[in-house]
Amino acid sequence: MERILVIEDDSALRQMVLRALGEEGYQTLGAENGVVGTEMARAHLPDLILCDVKMEKLDGYGTLKALRGDSATSTIPFILMTGQANYAGMRQGMELGADDYLPKPFTVPELRAAVRARLQKQDILRRQADQRLAKLRANISCALPHELRTPLNGILGFSEMILTDFNLLQPDEVVAMAQAINDSARRLHRMIENTLLYAQLELATADEGKVQALRKARTEDLTEVVARVARRRAEAAGRAGDLRLALSPAGAAMAEEHLARITEELVDNAFKFSRPGTAVQVAGQPDNGIVSLRVCDAGRGMKSQHIAEVGAYMQFERRFYEQQGSGLGLTIAKRLTEIHGGSLGIRSEEGVGTEVVVCLPLPTKL
Repeated sequence: MERILVIEDDSALRQMVLRALGEEGYQTLGAENGVVGTEMARAHLPDLILCDVKMEKLDGYGTLKALRGDSATSTIPFILMTGQANYAGMRQGMELGADDYLPKPFTVPELRAAVRARLQKQDILRRQADQRLAKLRANISCALPHELRTPLNGILGFSEMILTDFNLLQPDEVVAMAQAINDSARRLHRMIENTLLYAQLELATADEGKVQALRKARTEDLTEVVARVARRRAEAAGRAGDLRLALSPAGAAMAEEHLARITEELVDNAFKFSRPGTAVQVAGQPDNGIVSLRVCDAGRGMKSQHIAEVGAYMQFERRFYEQQGSGLGLTIAKRLTEIHGGSLGIRSEEGVGTEVVVCLPLPTKL
């Protein structure tokens, strides 16, 4: 049963609202001003708050600001009740995070309808969040064990063969096994590095000082960095002949290591999700204060809902397609781009291919 907190300094109106909502089956709490209401909200964590705008001690806007600034109460739906629902007041409330307005005077049916609509919307948002969380859990449970076990199996299996059958093996067989061990170790190392980098980026996003420090870095010319990384990933995929480079000299307001990481993840995905013999194009050029990096493939493409759901550990249709990776690569590229004041966009068509465009600011002159 939903709990609703009503903050209203007019005792008669407060009792009327509490009674009307109680008759609908809601649990109700009443507060005579914003100070008391704020304390009650933190103590009881209601499912919805109805709050008058004009009150002594702490008005509705101050109450809303205080609750939105507290992590425990920041997401509670908040409806402002006001007899002056003018544009300026509504704008102020919305900027502070109000979810709705209920103009005074209102009837009991209007009150109940507003409350019902807001609670229904909150329920929809909660179910959507639960679905996303369930999908994330499913992706983690599917991707991580595979990504951990596969390289470990290679390392353990080949190393045990070398240890137990060393006298029976030819030198070229030992070299081949050592190479397989090295490849597996690199795959595991990359996954660990991506996981650590993702955690660092998430922490940096909430620290304005770290963000500004990252934005001070620069790459004087992306041509060499992008070309080197793209060629390395093409060779690793056994598709050096499929790579097409079209890079114009340009700088970027980003450290070379981060530009290299973005390039690596995007180019790696392009080769991973396209067939041998089809081209993977990597282009870069400056234009009107920004530099754009484009990576295009003629692969299987992405569904529009998958593009919207790009996130950490999100792999799509893994049940139907065998694929390596934890699903972090594209998310890392997106986070790095956004932290540096840029944008990452995806255009894709199923069965035709995918184009990922990263736009970064050009470096400013020192």
